[in-house]
Amino acid sequence: MAGPAGGWSEPAPATSARSVLGGYRAYARRWVFLLVISLLSCSNATLWLSFAPVAGTIARHFLLSTEQLNWLSLVYLVVSIPSGVVAIWVLDSIGLRWATTLGAFLNFLGSVIRSMPSMVVGTQDPFVFLLGGQSICALAQTLVIFSPAKLAALWFPEHQRATANMIGTMSNPLGILVANLLSPILVKTEEDIPLMLGTYILPAGLTFLLATACLWESVPPTPPSVGAAQSTSLPFLAGLKLLTRNKAYITLAVCFGGGVGIFSSFSALLEQVLCVNGYSSEFAGLCGALFIMFGVLGAVALGLYVDRTKHFIEAVKIGLCLASLACVAFAVVSQLQGQTVVLAAVCSLLGFFGFAVAPVAMELAVECSFPVGEGAAAGLVFVLGQAEGVLIMVLLTSLTVRHAEPSVSTCRDGQGPLDWKVPMLLMAGLCVLFSCLLMLLFHTPYRRLQAEADASPSIQEDERPATAAALDHAPYLAATP
Repeated sequence: MAGPAGGWSEPAPATSARSVLGGYRAYARRWVFLLVISLLSCSNATLWLSFAPVAGTIARHFLLSTEQLNWLSLVYLVVSIPSGVVAIWVLDSIGLRWATTLGAFLNFLGSVIRSMPSMVVGTQDPFVFLLGGQSICALAQTLVIFSPAKLAALWFPEHQRATANMIGTMSNPLGILVANLLSPILVKTEEDIPLMLGTYILPAGLTFLLATACLWESVPPTPPSVGAAQSTSLPFLAGLKLLTRNKAYITLAVCFGGGVGIFSSFSALLEQVLCVNGYSSEFAGLCGALFIMFGVLGAVALGLYVDRTKHFIEAVKIGLCLASLACVAFAVVSQLQGQTVVLAAVCSLLGFFGFAVAPVAMELAVECSFPVGEGAAAGLVFVLGQAEGVLIMVLLTSLTVRHAEPSVSTCRDGQGPLDWKVPMLLMAGLCVLFSCLLMLLFHTPYRRLQAEADASPSIQEDERPATAAALDHAPYLAATP
């Protein structure tokens, strides 16, 4: 039955009764859904970069080359490009609940498979199991990484959407933070690697259990806003076609996607870049942790600000420009020895400005593409970011050259250290380029906010007065716009 905006199916009598009075409702169980998605995203991110902080020890234990080691991180980017389009369809067509449950299962399965070389004695080719497990986890990533924008749009009222998206989106870098801190603590010698692999299975299994037991439906019985009522009103292919014709969306996808690629490469290569100049894997893990911690703090602050002011465009543009300055500083300082304090400060600033932009940019992608489904709007930005990440990471690693190992090097891959000067300068240059393009070329109206302002919906929370609660038992009424 048509809802207030003509695009929402109203299955319950109580829903229709409320709609007659022009009300929209936000359910308390939306926070449970957000918790499950956040835990899944966090677990998936820990699996992605659990090897990077202890790269040398992993390479020596499993007899991996530097190229094979990098592929354990790079495979996430490669797999997510083709699977991302399928994940968009799953989110917008099959539903958020089933997408989350399937993602949790794949995440758990991948964590088990990649641990098999340590569990099964006499494994002939451990790289096959490691890469296979990482590939399955990468499939899970595409199902969960698009979900926060979809969840925020379907379950949260207008004044909480940016905050909900921020919580769900920042759970992913929080997982990277856990990996950067936990992996060096768990792995002191090669004998500790099975403990590390087994430890990361536990949260993946717990998340699968919660997703199976606690998620009951993809959408709430009554939408929380006009935007939710009109969500995914366009067919999947029609929505994709509309996105490809939206110049503002394409500009945002290319520029912000490039930023995603740069930050993914930074996280995966950080330990290899710093060990050349004598920095330990523990310090690299600390820098990665500061990068994420300050990124989460920045995202919280910016999310709350944008929820109040709706200054999406200004927040994204200024944030990316400041992140570019921090990226340039890292490119220079990372090539110097003994600059621990400065490096830690630069990594903190890079995270604070760069990661803070991510959830706001996802919300902005939905705003400038409305009424296209949130899965498609946020998903294509991510897919393009992963594609750019593959190109950037391959380009950066291909520009490195080996040189005679200096006495200060702490690299433990058994080969000569790499010279990262040119790749780091190129990374900074690309970051500046994407920021400048976004500043000059991106302009858009806030389409979803305008639709909601025109409708002027009223929001009802679960803690309603008794008279409003009585509507739950009202006779079935036909909702009319």
